[in-house]
Amino acid sequence: MSCTCTVDRSQKKHVVLRFVREELLYDIKNYCYIEGDTMQTTDEHQKHQVFDVGESGNVDRVTRMLDLVFSQVEVMCFPFSKREMNDMCSYDDELEESEEYVLRLNVPQTFDGTRAKMLEKSIHELLVCRVVEDWLSITKPGSDVVWKEKADTLRSQILSTLRGGTFTRSLSPF
Repeated sequence: MSCTCTVDRSQKKHVVLRFVREELLYDIKNYCYIEGDTMQTTDEHQKHQVFDVGESGNVDRVTRMLDLVFSQVEVMCFPFSKREMNDMCSYDDELEESEEYVLRLNVPQTFDGTRAKMLEKSIHELLVCRVVEDWLSITKPGSDVVWKEKADTLRSQILSTLRGGTFTRSLSPF
C-alpha cells in the first residue's frame, strides 16, 4: 500500500492510493487460515476448503472479487474518483491479475494526509473483508455474516472519511 499526493494549478489535490495484490492476498490467506483453524470440526476436508483460498483455480475467484470490490470502491469515492471516458472505450470479462489496484482521487485543497491514510487503510481492509466474506459464503456458510458486518462498517467509515471536514465542490455540469 502506498499513498501519493500532489497539487495542481487548479488547487486540487491529486491523491493516488495503491493496493498491492500480493499484500491483499497475504491478508486474505491469513484470515481464511484462522477461520479454518478455529473451525469446530475434525473434518479435515471441510477445513482445507477454507484454507485453500489462494490455491490455483481458487485464486481466480479471489481475483474476480478483488476486481469487483475495487470497482465498487471507485464508485463509492465518486465524484473524487471520476475519470474521463475515451471515445473508443471497450471492456471485456477476460480474467487479468493486476499487480496493483490504483485509486486516483481529485480532492479539495482542504483534504488532509490523515484522511488519505485513513482511506488507504480502510479500503485495504474492505477489499480483504469482502473477498473473505465471499469465500466463506462458499466454504463455511454462516461465518460470512461476520465478515459482511465488518465490510459494512468499513464502507460506512470510508464514506464518512470522504465526507469529513469541509468539502466545497465547485458547481459544474460535468
